[in-house]
Amino acid sequence: MPTTKEEMPRMVQEASSEADKKFSKQLIGKTVVSKAGKRFGEVGDIIFESKSGELIHMMLSNPTSYTEKLELEKDKDGRILIPFSAVIAMGDFMVISEEDII
Repeated sequence: MPTTKEEMPRMVQEASSEADKKFSKQLIGKTVVSKAGKRFGEVGDIIFESKSGELIHMMLSNPTSYTEKLELEKDKDGRILIPFSAVIAMGDFMVISEEDII
């Protein structure tokens, strides 16, 4: 426990940053939806830059027929990629901004 008032904000800040962290296993399998509620599929994998740790793409698994009709970026094996920069919320679903991917 903090012993002085100066230590209290730092400890609260550290606790809140721990709560904001997500492990990749918590994201894999989440349903990906647009902010308008259109279902895209599920998070199959996450692609990141190994040197910086920057999240680059989500690879979709079980893409919907709606998603298949869009001309989205695909990897060399034909799997649909969603730029991680399009993610606007993470919770029960991964919510993306459809405007940012089309």
